Amino acid sequence: MRAVWGGIRVAAAAGIVIAIVAQFVTSLSMLPNPGLFVINFLSFFTILSNALSAIVLLIGAWFAFRAPADPVWFNLTRASVVTYMATTFVVYNLLLRDISLDQATTLPWSNEILHVWAPLYVVLDWVLAPGRRTIAWKRIWTIAIFPIIWVVYTMIRGAIVGWYPYPFLDPNIAPGVGYDGVTVYVIAIASFILLVGAGIIGISRSAWPYRAASEEPEATAEAVTAR
Repeated sequence: MRAVWGGIRVAAAAGIVIAIVAQFVTSLSMLPNPGLFVINFLSFFTILSNALSAIVLLIGAWFAFRAPADPVWFNLTRASVVTYMATTFVVYNLLLRDISLDQATTLPWSNEILHVWAPLYVVLDWVLAPGRRTIAWKRIWTIAIFPIIWVVYTMIRGAIVGWYPYPFLDPNIAPGVGYDGVTVYVIAIASFILLVGAGIIGISRSAWPYRAASEEPEATAEAVTAR
């Protein structure tokens, strides 16, 4: 069964890479400042989370072919990426679906893969694929590190160059009053990321649809202490 999931992961990673490259090439050919576009393109949370997903899926396929369970470090990394992709899915469909972002012409099929189908797959992979390990609750703060770094980078760079990847992060156009409106959105999304991360950790601790392959050392100690 692990090998079957390994093959599916390779196919899913290939689909994500194709979608990213297709959007990149299409946009690059239509913009006058390729250098600036490359930096902007790589500043989208969607692109970063999908790129990380493709890498994690390929690494996960390797472990699926060669080991009965994922290593502890990879298990936590995978949980983090699943959280980011689930957040991408929800934020896009609630806030961004009808908004044209600054990347020239958006390819509809690529857009759907990166914002809908890839996130749905990685979540299903986390829930259904065998080999997942239990994660301690305290690891939720590790999951939050990357989004925090991304928000700080985005706001500092935006203030310098005057460009933000998403309208709700732009203090010049965000609903509300400047940075106050942005702050509300950042807090709301950060809270949602923590909520999703808690759900992902909770799934790792569940015996459904199979019992986790093995316990993370911290989780085992936590369980013993709880008794």
